[in-house]
Amino acid sequence: MMNVYSGNVVTDGNGDAVVQLPDYFEALNKDFRYQLTVIGEFAQAIIAEEISGNQFAIRTDKPSVKVSWQVTGIRNDAYAKANPNLVEIEKPAEEQGLYMHPEAFGLSQEKFIHYEQNKRMEEEQTERSER
Repeated sequence: MMNVYSGNVVTDGNGDAVVQLPDYFEALNKDFRYQLTVIGEFAQAIIAEEISGNQFAIRTDKPSVKVSWQVTGIRNDAYAKANPNLVEIEKPAEEQGLYMHPEAFGLSQEKFIHYEQNKRMEEEQTERSER
């Protein structure tokens, strides 16, 4: 689970800018990643100071440069820790070889993961309506 924060900033006459993040940023995130894009002119831009105190600093080699920035952080809150995203989950044995959308693979509806369940429900509905 990842949070994305972004914005634009213009460096000052010395080529420096400080980006203030939300007060909760460091409590909610870990493993930060930074992206910078200079806008409107050729210039170099770096992260002059990494995130600390919910802010970070950018420096450009020229003054008054517009910089688009993006910071991502991996969620570090209690919910994210208790409910991590699982990349791959093993299907139960009775569902292996069955599909959510068998038609996408050129297969018949009998390969639908809920085919038998739907078939039983339809049969029960037919029996009730015949009574």
